[in-house]
Amino acid sequence: MVNEISAADAAKELEDKPHETVLLDVREPVELTQASVAGALHIPMGDIPARLADIDRDKNIICMCHMGGRSAQVAAYLSAQGFPQVLNMTGGIEAWMLATDATP
Repeated sequence: MVNEISAADAAKELEDKPHETVLLDVREPVELTQASVAGALHIPMGDIPARLADIDRDKNIICMCHMGGRSAQVAAYLSAQGFPQVLNMTGGIEAWMLATDATP
């Protein structure tokens, strides 16, 4: 089971602890043209195993996708790989936009 965080709480975490938290966007590049979050680390889900070294194990990792399904899988994978603090953002970019009132 993966620990979850709401989009509103994720936004607050990134605002309060910007140097301790990474928003990991696991969507495909084409999805970024529709909406994205400034400062997020973008690694498509399929590239995660080959790019583990690009993810800072010392930071809180919040995984995000379009609706929360893929990011939950990535969060579970990262936890299994020994990442100590991984959360899945429920609702994905859709929830993020509603919570932060962001426009793409």
